[in-house]
Amino acid sequence: MTGVPSQSEFARALLDARLATPAGLRAWNGSDPAKRFDVYRNNVMASLTQALASGFPVVRELVGEEFFRAMAREYVLLEPPASPVLVEYGDGFANFIAQFPPAHGLPYLADVGRLERMRVRAHHAQDAPVLLPGALQALMADAEGLSKLRIALHPACEVLRSQFAVHSLWAAHQHDEEFERDAALARVDAGQAEDVLVLRPLHEVGVMSLSPGVADFLLALAKGESLGPAATHAAHVPGFDLAAGLTVLITPGVARG
Repeated sequence: MTGVPSQSEFARALLDARLATPAGLRAWNGSDPAKRFDVYRNNVMASLTQALASGFPVVRELVGEEFFRAMAREYVLLEPPASPVLVEYGDGFANFIAQFPPAHGLPYLADVGRLERMRVRAHHAQDAPVLLPGALQALMADAEGLSKLRIALHPACEVLRSQFAVHSLWAAHQHDEEFERDAALARVDAGQAEDVLVLRPLHEVGVMSLSPGVADFLLALAKGESLGPAATHAAHVPGFDLAAGLTVLITPGVARG
């Protein structure tokens, strides 16, 4: 039908309130199509903004509601959803935050966003057998073959290395009481580098702070290295303790069965 806007024109106008209502729209009941389109556009933007707010609650608390919603709207304009499944929306939000000039005063904000997105991915990651601690300890009992042992991480596991105190910031915001949260935040040195492991041991997603070098150890295992080379790789990090790395590795939900 002539005069009907294309899907791309409709989508662009739907996500950008600065654009005029696409020409050629008709309302079934003869009402003003521009008014109906504005309602639809507002609902879509509100839904996408709320989806981001639900997925990034700590980021939202760190910047405040008004700042967050303004930032989310800019992200929606730049990167509209590619899937109708809203839980999949927001993978690029942390990278957007890192490039968003008004957020540069909070240099840790993007990594907090990455941690929150990892938690969402862990929750929806595929199910896979978990290597139970007893089975893993039995494998490690073979001293001669230990260095050649290859252990895969569970699909729900992800490691985040950050120059900032992302775990401490995130953990402080898990307090329900405002005074407890404020007290915890007051103790955080935001410029202190922290490595974090996100895992899903059973049905709940967990977040674990990692001691020095353990992130390198786990990332090397995730790339397919055996225990010996992975430990050698991590040994270059000051303070790395292999026992600490192995303790994390036998934590339920870290290794894949």
